[in-house]
Parts: sequence; structure tokens; C-alpha cells
Amino acid sequence: MGILGTIGWGVLLSSSTIVYGTYSILVHLCEVNGKVPFKSSSVVLIIEVGKFLVSWILLLWQTKGSLPKDVTFFCFLQYSVPGLLYSVSNNLSMMMQVYMDPTTFQVLSNLKIGITALLYWSFLRRPLSLRQWIAIGILTTAGFLDSYGSYVSKGKEFSELYITITGLVMIGVQCTVSGMASVYAEYILKKQKEMSLHFQNIMLYTWLIIINTSFWIYEETVHEEKDITKKFHIFRGYSLATWMIVITQIYVGLAMSFILKHASNITRLFVVSSSLSVTTILSVLVFGLHLNSFFFTSLGLLLLSLYLFHGAK
Repeated sequence: MGILGTIGWGVLLSSSTIVYGTYSILVHLCEVNGKVPFKSSSVVLIIEVGKFLVSWILLLWQTKGSLPKDVTFFCFLQYSVPGLLYSVSNNLSMMMQVYMDPTTFQVLSNLKIGITALLYWSFLRRPLSLRQWIAIGILTTAGFLDSYGSYVSKGKEFSELYITITGLVMIGVQCTVSGMASVYAEYILKKQKEMSLHFQNIMLYTWLIIINTSFWIYEETVHEEKDITKKFHIFRGYSLATWMIVITQIYVGLAMSFILKHASNITRLFVVSSSLSVTTILSVLVFGLHLNSFFFTSLGLLLLSLYLFHGAK
């Protein structure tokens, strides 16, 4: 099982799945009168700063204070590509919310599973067997069913399903850009396999901090608040749940980079898809959502896809 061993990988993948699944729950817990009280760009920026700082600490611990040498500017520049792609993907996720309801967004976001798999196969030239392609198709279907099942459990009075043509185009672009970001990140992390992952993360997060600082400044500039003294407060609207989002997403981000370097995007897809079941179970415990046949069918398909993919020769 490589660098961590079987038990280590089991702990990493299971913890990443659980933590990833808490995200939407925590976002809902942050809501005040049905709205999130903070700027999403500020949270994204704080998360990137947190990952940057943790990566520095891990690098110093790993190297005993001896930093990598002979790193060229061109090497650093390469990390701007996934940094820009990730930033575009994150901002598209926020912008498209006005063009569709939340359930439609969650359901159609599962398109990135198949799109990422196609990009993984075509760009990285990693062969997948017919059995593995079938497993990915089943995994995508499981995501659709679990997401739609959440809508059914909430009842039709919760929200009406809708999407505009603009929203449909935007989510197609967002899923593609998200897949491109993760595939390119895997490519560059493995291309420089002898370089410390922590130092690679530092270069990537540096670009993400630069780009997301620009997004946050822009959002604050156009903020409807008239009083200039109340603008540019990066922690405005933060609560305990907000800080839990920051902490959990720092962990998820670092774990995903480890998975991309030492495993693959396909492993990452199974983590992301499996986390939907975690989100559903947490919704039952926290919000009183009722489990239905969609959830159990989705869970069965997820287990089947895991068996087919990892049992493939």
C-alpha cells in the first residue's frame, strides 16, 4: 500500500471521507435567517492560509529546518495553473447558485466524477479496464441517487427543482475545470516525485492565497455596506461553525494532496462520492432528514463500484 501501509491508508481515506462529508452540514449550521453571514471568499482565503502555514510547519519538521534548494522560478510558476483552475472552480460554485436550486447543484455536481475520470485517462494516459469504467459509471449513478434522495426526503415544500440554460452551461464548465485542476495537480505532484510534498503544497498554496486575496478584495469593494469602516473585515460573520469549516477543510486539502501524490484522482473520487453518504447520515442526526430507498440504493451501488474497481485486474 505504499508509503503509509494498509492501516495508515485506511485511516487517511476513512477520516478524509468523514471530514469531507461534514462540509455542507457545517455551512447550514452557519446560516442566519437562511443566509450565510460571511463572505465565502474570506473563508476560502483563510483556509488557504491555514494550509500554507501547516505545510511550512510540516516541511520544517521533515527537513529539520533545511529548506529545498535549486528551485527555479519556472518550477514555482507551474503551480499557478492548478491554483488558477481551483480558484475559478470555487468561484463558479458560488456564482452559479442563483441559476439553480441547491439540490440540482448537488445532483449535477456528480458529473465531475465521470469528467475527472475521462481527463485522468486522456491527459495522464492512465489505462482503465472496462470493469473499472463500469465501476466509475456506477459510482456516478450512486452520487446522483444519493443527492436526489436528499431532496425527496426534505419534501417538495422544501424547494422546487429548477435550472436555467446559463446554470446548465456554468455547471458543465465548473465540473470540467474542477476535473482539470485535480488532474493537473496530480500530474505536477508526481512529475516532481522526489520533491517534498509539503514544499509542493507551499508553492501551490502561495498562488491560491494570491488569487483568492484578489477575489476577496473585489468582493469587499462591491459589498453593499455603505460604511467604509465596516468593509474589509475578513472575519466578519464568523462563528464557531465557520471556524470548524476552516479547520476541517485544511485537513481535507492536505489529505487530498497526499492522495493525489501517492495514490490517484480515482481514489480521490471514491472519497468524494463516499462522503455523500456521510453527509446524508449527518443530515438525519442533525436536521432530522429521513432515510429512504434512494440512500440505501446509492450505498449499495457505492459498495459495488468499490468492489468492481479495486477488484479489477
